[in-house]
Amino acid sequence: MSLPYSRSLTRFTLATFLAILTLVGCSHLPGRPSAGPEVVRPGEVQDFGTLYKQNCAGCHGPRGKGGPAVSLADPVYLSLVDDATLRRVTANGIPGTLMPAFARSAGGTLTAEQIEILVQQMRARWAQPDELAGENPPPYAAVSTGDAANGEHVYKTFCASCHGPGGRGQGKLGSIVDGSYLALVSDQGLRTAVLVGFPDQGAPDWRNNVHGQPMSAQEISDVVAWLRAQRPQFPGQPYASGPELAPGGSHE
Repeated sequence: MSLPYSRSLTRFTLATFLAILTLVGCSHLPGRPSAGPEVVRPGEVQDFGTLYKQNCAGCHGPRGKGGPAVSLADPVYLSLVDDATLRRVTANGIPGTLMPAFARSAGGTLTAEQIEILVQQMRARWAQPDELAGENPPPYAAVSTGDAANGEHVYKTFCASCHGPGGRGQGKLGSIVDGSYLALVSDQGLRTAVLVGFPDQGAPDWRNNVHGQPMSAQEISDVVAWLRAQRPQFPGQPYASGPELAPGGSHE
């Protein structure tokens, strides 16, 4: 009379065992990914190193210097530029140049919080508050219109020894009046280059082009005006004028 009960108990025990086996073995099923760190959504990344590497290092160098663009880890640069400018340029880019907009509101991928992390950490890691102590530096942005004619004389005094006659380059230094270069750099970019130089390449800042004779704010504006005057009106156009092309690309 105990046989049905015994069979029921056996079935129950077997079902329980299979259920436990299934639960334990689910995590080891073929094709199931193993446990690992969760992938952080792009908009949730808050690590400065990751944000900088993914968005800035390609142009400004892996540690804020050594890239083709201005060195962000230059204490002189950070002493001259304010946070509002860093924030605006990072968010909105510089139209007409190679500096893109990174803010989502401007078509980029970074949130306002991520841009703030970049700005604050660049200053916290690379700025030196006393870098220009006792100096009277020119303003980062121009406050007056430059005089191109006088800028040519300024160039000869402060720049020609390195960049050659007329800015056409000499030795290892290329031309700074090259049309392609001038078409891709803004007036502020030119001014920044004169102000802070390129320390990684041995190019001095505004204080050290001529020993004991720092450039004045007006002289910087003047040489930028002279460089601006060399900028081609139609960048990328190989000829100033020429015969018009007929439909299909052939000359008439």
